[in-house]
Amino acid sequence: MALIQGLGMREVQLGQHTVRSHGREVARTHMHDWLILLLLVVIEIVMYALIDPFYRFVGKDMMTDLKYPLKENTVPFWAVPVYSLLLPSLVFLFIYYRRRDVYDLHHGILGLLFAVFITAVITDAIKNAVGRPRPDFFWRCFPDGKDVYDSLGNVICHGQASVIKEGHKSFPSGHTSGSFAGLGFLSLYLSGKIKVFDRRGHVWKLCIVILPILLACLVGISRVDDYWHHWQDVFAGGVIGLAIATFCYLQFFPPPYSDDGWGPYAYFRMLEERSAQQTNGVNALNVQVMEAQVLQQQNEQNNQSYTSSEEHDSGLNDLESGRSSQEIYKPRYDAAIIVEHV
Repeated sequence: MALIQGLGMREVQLGQHTVRSHGREVARTHMHDWLILLLLVVIEIVMYALIDPFYRFVGKDMMTDLKYPLKENTVPFWAVPVYSLLLPSLVFLFIYYRRRDVYDLHHGILGLLFAVFITAVITDAIKNAVGRPRPDFFWRCFPDGKDVYDSLGNVICHGQASVIKEGHKSFPSGHTSGSFAGLGFLSLYLSGKIKVFDRRGHVWKLCIVILPILLACLVGISRVDDYWHHWQDVFAGGVIGLAIATFCYLQFFPPPYSDDGWGPYAYFRMLEERSAQQTNGVNALNVQVMEAQVLQQQNEQNNQSYTSSEEHDSGLNDLESGRSSQEIYKPRYDAAIIVEHV
């Protein structure tokens, strides 16, 4: 019961940390992360546009598995950033509109961008290093259908250079890895927000979490259906994207099955720091009160000692005054007795 009340108090404090009030502070704290992210973007552009893949040996006997027709993409290249970056970002903004937590919004977007671009760099690095031909490589290399080979049996392509270059980037699938990176991150994010693993048996929550993963799977299947990738390419791309998404998500958020899985680490750390500051303030106030009480007690004791000393001195003076009076009047008394007798 106390745990539930504690979680409720934590959620009540949502809405106090908006983009306007804390956005600049949060962004400044993660300035180095944004700089590294910018570096990843530059690396990805260089690897995709400027670096050629490895042109591995492709013999005539290998063409049996590389003669699939050259088709257009069912899922175009430009669509990948839309559903892997823009769609999750819209979900983050919707959650922010409901909860007004800038920590959640910032870390959601930053984690998503890291997941997608780390995946892209790894995927393109492997693509260029492996240089595996696509299933439609024959028609990329020989668009007129007339194959030519050198003395070693390697292909002598006479197709368009950019098309041939793209034909050596089969493994792993970039569409699939990017889809699983962005949509996998979204799935983890949603599973924490709606508390899928709260042990209450609400299967509808699980269905919501599965939808992004299902969409990523369909994108991967389309790559095989379009003959742009072998099934191994799609499988490897899915593993890479989902693994990177999980690692990046756990950098900013607790595991979805955790009791604190609904919020980012930074939010709970901020609450702990604020609680510690309040505790220190209360302790400092208590110390000041105790010091004031001790000082007051010391003053009272000093006053009592001073009063007792005065009373003691007054008694001594009175006593001495009494003795002197007796000594003065005693001779007079004796003289009076003598006169009476005379």
